Amino acid sequence: MNRRKRMAWVTWVTWLVGGGLLLVLATLAAGQLGAFSGAPPADLGVHDGRLKAPSLTANSVSSQAALHAGHPQQKAAMVAPLPLRGTPTEALQRLRTVALALPGARLVTQRDDYLHLQFSTRWLGFVDDAEFWADPAQQAIQVRSASRLGRKDFEVNRARVEQLRSALAAAG
Repeated sequence: MNRRKRMAWVTWVTWLVGGGLLLVLATLAAGQLGAFSGAPPADLGVHDGRLKAPSLTANSVSSQAALHAGHPQQKAAMVAPLPLRGTPTEALQRLRTVALALPGARLVTQRDDYLHLQFSTRWLGFVDDAEFWADPAQQAIQVRSASRLGRKDFEVNRARVEQLRSALAAAG
């Protein structure tokens, strides 16, 4: 390869790598500034004995998905409720303690029978909303966890619910 072609190739590679690095840094900066956090849903909470329905895309899980099973994705979103041990207040307090020990967890709302937490990713700041309701009729903690943005969550919400289930079992 002659010198001119080699210099052109080196210049092109240097520009490409530098541009890629700049894009990565810009994306990280945007995430840290909240560009990927999404807007908080206005319809969270318990309404008529139900948490909000799971999304029609693969970015949420719900222990009440069967109640909303009008779409195949809502059936795929099914996750078992968490066990209700003790009074609802005691059970949600234990859940709160375990959940707040997870990375990116932040308490939004806590009542005697309801808990809303947000989980943010470290680098890009994506936010998931997790709700927990002590359901007296089922003697269980109903759960819904969903990403605010995106069509897929790569099973992050399901994994978090199962991590909480395991941590609660280990805590007694």
